[in-house]
Amino acid sequence: MESSTNNSGEIHNPNNFLTIDKKYSLTEERYEGIKLFREKFFAGDDEDARTCLFLSPEVADSWNKSRKLGINHRKIEYKKYLEPDAYSKIVNNNSHLINIANPIFTAFRELQAFNGSALFLYHISGVPLLHQTEKTYNPIPMNYIYDESTIGTCAHALATYHNCPIQMLGLEFYCDDFAKLDLIVSAAPIHDDTGKVIGGIMLRQDIPNPPWEESCRNLFLHTFALTYAMATTIENGLKLRTSYDFLETTRDNLAFSYETLKATWSLIDEGLIVIDQTGKINHINKEGCRILNIMSDEKKNKNIKDFLTKQSPLLQLALKGQNVDIEETICTGDDEQKYLISIRPISNQSDNKTRSAVLRLTSIEKFDALVTKRSGTSASYHFKDIIGESKIFVSALEAARRFSSSQENILLSGESGTGKELFAQSIHNNYRPQGPFIAVNCAAIPRNLIESELLGYEGGSFTGADRSGRPGKIELANGGTFFLDEIGDMPMELQGVLLRVLEDKKIMRLGGRRYNHVDFKLVAATNKDLYQMANNGLFREDLYYRLSVLTIKIPALRERGNDLEVLIRYFIESYCRKIGRAIPQLSPASLRLIKEHKWPGNVRQLENAMIYAVNVTTGNVINPDNLPEYIDKSAITLTKPAEKMSPIVSLKDSEKELIKSAIAEAKYDVATAAQMLNISTPTMYRKLKIFGIENKRIWTAKSKTNT
Repeated sequence: MESSTNNSGEIHNPNNFLTIDKKYSLTEERYEGIKLFREKFFAGDDEDARTCLFLSPEVADSWNKSRKLGINHRKIEYKKYLEPDAYSKIVNNNSHLINIANPIFTAFRELQAFNGSALFLYHISGVPLLHQTEKTYNPIPMNYIYDESTIGTCAHALATYHNCPIQMLGLEFYCDDFAKLDLIVSAAPIHDDTGKVIGGIMLRQDIPNPPWEESCRNLFLHTFALTYAMATTIENGLKLRTSYDFLETTRDNLAFSYETLKATWSLIDEGLIVIDQTGKINHINKEGCRILNIMSDEKKNKNIKDFLTKQSPLLQLALKGQNVDIEETICTGDDEQKYLISIRPISNQSDNKTRSAVLRLTSIEKFDALVTKRSGTSASYHFKDIIGESKIFVSALEAARRFSSSQENILLSGESGTGKELFAQSIHNNYRPQGPFIAVNCAAIPRNLIESELLGYEGGSFTGADRSGRPGKIELANGGTFFLDEIGDMPMELQGVLLRVLEDKKIMRLGGRRYNHVDFKLVAATNKDLYQMANNGLFREDLYYRLSVLTIKIPALRERGNDLEVLIRYFIESYCRKIGRAIPQLSPASLRLIKEHKWPGNVRQLENAMIYAVNVTTGNVINPDNLPEYIDKSAITLTKPAEKMSPIVSLKDSEKELIKSAIAEAKYDVATAAQMLNISTPTMYRKLKIFGIENKRIWTAKSKTNT
């Protein structure tokens, strides 16, 4: 490394974060690898810690250094300490640092009991200045020096030496007293207003087994960030403390920092509750109090069973020591709300028996939003993104914009490819852009699965069902928009279920015992005549009238007039920009063919046709041969003055008339006429001269000159 630091506090490797490298992220392989290497390292004196692939270079160097210093790894030997007077002097000289850290340590007290954590403030010399220790930890002598020279490799010593935050496992500590504990230790240096390291803060926390699970990784990240945030908060306080003139400002900012820290914790929208073996609530955070509708001082008299249904297996699962995630109903008075509850047991290290459990309560709405995001369903289109200028199309677009602010159901009617889903996404983004957008194609889901897809199911409802159940698409749409495409293909037996959901705004999963309230805006789409289907008994008449409260007819492409050319230009230009190639021109003949085509696939088919044409065009002009095969090329016809020709004409006269027709069709553009006749432009000019046919542009120029 380019620079270093020692106990003098000189800056070393600033703005660096140890253990952030993914190479040293906690996995089972790394955990076991360190464990095995530790035995090998301490079995002899010639093992180099740098040969261990699972140790960071900083930790490996510290192990080697600790062994050279003669540190006893089997038991901590406190050999260095300060006399009471010397220690008191350090405390007095750093009273401002202690006073600034005190409120933060007090605020941390509410959280520390969750995992048997301990928080320490260290002086640069290695002596502790302040500690907030949970009772399971033995108290430590405050005047002893704790650094590499006394206890070997440790987190706070590395943090101050390398001048950066660090996080270490108990296994990475040099002494067995720490290594035999399932710990995660985060430490961060503290600087004065000049940037000099004057001490550090360390957060020690028990971790559940096994520590490489995803829940533990999230816990490690939170504690690492919390440690760094507390160190930064203390540094900010120190900077304000340097001037007596800013003493009042210091107090205000410290209070603000303290309140900000508490506010940050309160913004975590997950409840945390610790229960004992009987279900008694020992600890609960602010969000947990809100969920259970209790005050913080009421927690001693509450049991988690008071808020669960009689059928809830939560307590049994917690007592069995299982790490599981279950969906549960939390009952508070007459109110019932569903939560995803993660159960994480805490075992007694002496007998490995479960003594308590941590419950994390996540709202189903938040979980469903995450599921929606991961499923890829999104609404990316807005009304401004929909292309069209024709009167009939603009009228449909304006109707959709007006209807989007209404809570009523909307029915989009139009042929396939007219853009019904674009309209649905735009309606959603104009009405509830922050909510989920759930799209279901009734024609794409197998008939035997559509009911469970829409309604969801409880665990164990049928063979192959997930143990914890699964929410349906309607439930996932809660708070947003539910888009039912091809609703004319919905099975008749399910139409009655949908009608009941639309009327009651409640849904019951398959195998469920209670209804859940849902709030969503329904947008349905069809390319069929639902009115006629209802008259013929192929679609429920009552559902049709429920769906068609607000109906929007999206016109077909052939009805949109000049929109065809607007869309052609848009598709060609946008696709060319996407693939990074020059934008080709569309020949008049190609444009005529496109205009004469009926476009049964509407806008979607037109877009695909333009993408095809761009890919097969080798020059800078899209000719008829570059268009897809389904566009009839025989539509290229020339204006034949048959009424002026005799029944039998010579080949020369026929050729002359054909050239005249081509020139007229090409609007006197010689090059285009040559392309239409599949001859070169010079040949075309030669033919014009032979037959005495003048180019209109030349003739016009001559006429003006004569005049």
